[in-house]
Amino acid sequence: MTSEHTGDDITAITRTAAQILDRVRTVVVGMDEPLTLALATILAGGHVLFEDVPGLGKTLAARSLAAALGLEFRRLQCTPDMLPGDVTGSFVYAPDTGDFRFRPGPIFTGLLLADEINRTTPKTQSAMLEAMAEHQVTVEGRRYPLSEPFHVIATSNPIEYEGTYALPEAQLDRFMVRLAVGYPVQEDEVGIVAQRLRRQREHAEVDAVIDAEELRRIQAAVERIHVEADLIRYAVALARGTRTAQNVAVGASPRGSQALILLARAVAAIEGRGYVRPDDLKRVAVPVLAHRLTLTPQAWAQGVDPATVVAGVVGTTPVPPTVAREGALRA
Repeated sequence: MTSEHTGDDITAITRTAAQILDRVRTVVVGMDEPLTLALATILAGGHVLFEDVPGLGKTLAARSLAAALGLEFRRLQCTPDMLPGDVTGSFVYAPDTGDFRFRPGPIFTGLLLADEINRTTPKTQSAMLEAMAEHQVTVEGRRYPLSEPFHVIATSNPIEYEGTYALPEAQLDRFMVRLAVGYPVQEDEVGIVAQRLRRQREHAEVDAVIDAEELRRIQAAVERIHVEADLIRYAVALARGTRTAQNVAVGASPRGSQALILLARAVAAIEGRGYVRPDDLKRVAVPVLAHRLTLTPQAWAQGVDPATVVAGVVGTTPVPPTVAREGALRA
């Protein structure tokens, strides 16, 4: 479907996305790029991982975004003693009938906030794998579909922090993006403190902008955004470049190259375009690919950052010249 056929859809997406971000910014200060990419990930049908040191507002950002999207929302505070059944649900005995009935867990919702996901064990983390990939859970051999849309926004602390478990590669690969928040600049930090004083309470409320049905319509419109064949090849080249990059033991999988295109389409829609440009892929390359890399032991010992590796691949991978010229003309 070409861009002219989706003009009305794109205008509506851009307007709605701006309203959602404006609503979230009433309580979240200084996180414009992470919030934009998190929203784009939801519009692209993916899952979001916020990873950074404690106290930077990761949970607040996730909770506010969920509220603005109008999705049914549940929060799962991950702890070391949590079991898989605490996530998916389990069968419980019903004394009135003498049968065992399935009691759904918190994963049966529109948006699950898995707070501090790497403080629970890999066994419990793996309980989310099927749900994140296939939107269903299997308990004692029985399949239970999840609602649509279904998304996970997780927060995690750096693995150097006490009481954390490294997320397995299969778990990381289920997240379309991993986003770092970073410390706010001084003026933003002043704004955070001032905003808390104005509220005169700890909890911050965000009203819904859309609902689940509207989100499904937006996601369907994003699926119709046009992508040139040369840009698909460019995305694949970026992912393949991580597999041969220095200091990398295992590069990004085909799921990574697919995520590049899916997220770039949503970013283009948020910016009011019905087509993807190479700059969209460059913009999302680090959040999409860096967490999918496994570095060599020598690289870890030397403090090599996966984000630097991806940035190097982006800098050395040629941009398709015809697409670059066409994008400049459209812009």
